[in-house]
Amino acid sequence: MEYNTTRNHLTMREYGRHVQRMIEHVQTIEDPERRQRNAYAVIELMGFLNPHLKNVEDFRHKLWDHLFLIADFKLDVKSPYPIPTRETLKARPMPLPYPKRKLRFSHLGKNLEVIIDKALAEQNPEKRLGFANAIAYYMKLAYNNWHKEIVHDDAIQSELTGITQGQLTFTNTPYVKAYRMQPEGRDNRGNYGKRNNGGGGKFQQRGGGGGQRRDNRGGGGGNFKKKRY
Repeated sequence: MEYNTTRNHLTMREYGRHVQRMIEHVQTIEDPERRQRNAYAVIELMGFLNPHLKNVEDFRHKLWDHLFLIADFKLDVKSPYPIPTRETLKARPMPLPYPKRKLRFSHLGKNLEVIIDKALAEQNPEKRLGFANAIAYYMKLAYNNWHKEIVHDDAIQSELTGITQGQLTFTNTPYVKAYRMQPEGRDNRGNYGKRNNGGGGKFQQRGGGGGQRRDNRGGGGGNFKKKRY
């Protein structure tokens, strides 16, 4: 039995060991034309095994790069794309410089500082007030992320005053008109609507008679009968 410890290193697990063995077999073919045809066949198989690469821009170029990578850059075939080298494919990216910025308000983040600077530079009073309301709303969210109790507007205004030296003042929470459920048959305009295709301002009874009980299922107005289903 052949164990994985006795096998050679699997370069790309996405394609499996069978594809790697096929590429190793292509390397042993001496006829250049036959080796080229087999290389194209391996490319088609690699694209079939990884259909998600078709959504990648220029995916066939990526397949050819993977072919040379699995072959350890020792495959002598012609490629429709520039043949990669070990240095280009295995080169390490340049390290990204870490931003060295001193946060004035670490619990609020750097983005809030940028918004505050834009708000202080704004000359339009309405836009300035909009900036102040957005900043206060974000400060409430940041407070609720770390505390379970509800923060009051006075505390937010006090902190905003200390941050901006009293240059920004926000209004209360913007009023959002919400639909409130009214008693049955009445809308938000205070009018009684029609029910059961009846007319008039008050509810009408379907049944006859002048009883005080309303029976929507028909019948006499005086006696209220419960219908069983």
